[in-house]
Amino acid sequence: MNVPTWGWFLTIGLMTVFLAVDVFVIARRPHVPSMREAGQHLAFFVACAILFGLFVWWQWGGQYAGEFYAGWLTEYSLSVDNLFVFLLIMSSFKVPQKLQQSALMVGIIIAIVLRGIFIALGAVVINAYAWVFYLFGAFLIYTAIKLAKGGGTEDDEYHENRFLLWVEKRFPATKEWHGTKLTIVENGKRLITPMLIVILALGTTDLLFALDSIPAIYGLTKEPYLVLTANIFALMGLRQLYFLIGGLLKRLVYLSIGLAVLLGFIGVKLFLHALHENNLPFINGGEPFDVPDIPITVSLGAIVLILGVTTIASLLKTRSDNKKDDAAGITRDSDGNVIDPAAPSAPTHPEAVEGGHATLEHDTADTAETAERAPKA
Repeated sequence: MNVPTWGWFLTIGLMTVFLAVDVFVIARRPHVPSMREAGQHLAFFVACAILFGLFVWWQWGGQYAGEFYAGWLTEYSLSVDNLFVFLLIMSSFKVPQKLQQSALMVGIIIAIVLRGIFIALGAVVINAYAWVFYLFGAFLIYTAIKLAKGGGTEDDEYHENRFLLWVEKRFPATKEWHGTKLTIVENGKRLITPMLIVILALGTTDLLFALDSIPAIYGLTKEPYLVLTANIFALMGLRQLYFLIGGLLKRLVYLSIGLAVLLGFIGVKLFLHALHENNLPFINGGEPFDVPDIPITVSLGAIVLILGVTTIASLLKTRSDNKKDDAAGITRDSDGNVIDPAAPSAPTHPEAVEGGHATLEHDTADTAETAERAPKA
């Protein structure tokens, strides 16, 4: 696949324009998007991805178009898994609803930049060392086993990574929200705001997910251009997806199992490719193995089948559970917990997550007061 230099610059330039317009609109009018608004924007980005795939087909052939679609679907399905953690981050830091769009947008931009670096490094390593596919395959199979055992999205708490803990320890922070401002001057001292910490949490958390997604997509295509565009298209629709199906994520009860099967399949594909291209002297004398390379048409079909079965099975299981609850007279909250009619109503404000940022733990009144102080467009 020969992409001219101007093609790279044109693609990156167009993506930058889309993101710049998005940031400009959100910065001017921080708000909670309606289902219609989120749905329209999401449909636009999905249509753009489909049209881009058709352009790849017209320009470079069906093989590369299939690789793009397979990579895009894989990255998008893995991005849905990210949304669980994003919800936990928003709850942990008590982000006012009308500021969540801004936090997500900047966090996603950070993720795109960091993923771009990861993709470039991955391309260099793959070109220099073919045996790295053994490592990628082993890592994806390990991740698949971990997800299948419930090590993925089952945790209901967000635990800050070392980088965030270092930032919070190194820089003094204010506990109050000041709209979309990242820093403020208070009593002559420069302080960081909760918005900056949340943005860093979103960006670095998504980077951790890239440890799975980058090897996975390189198992479907070795073209850095397709890897980059598939990741960008998946991330560009992530903000809209957050608001559109945030309340529906609990219905995808088999998501971890589906992603485990998906990553396991790609991991096996990587191992077969590594054996097919083997040049390690201590394995088969440095000679390639006579094993099949799974074609992209089979990979794309398997991805669609796995995601389709996962979604349908999850929705059927949720519907069955709801019918059982209705028959038993059981009512559950949005988190799936049983509501006791005799118990006093719980406060609407989520409790501070244990181990979270101490300076951000304030009560409901503080949150409402600071949310009211946020600047309005």
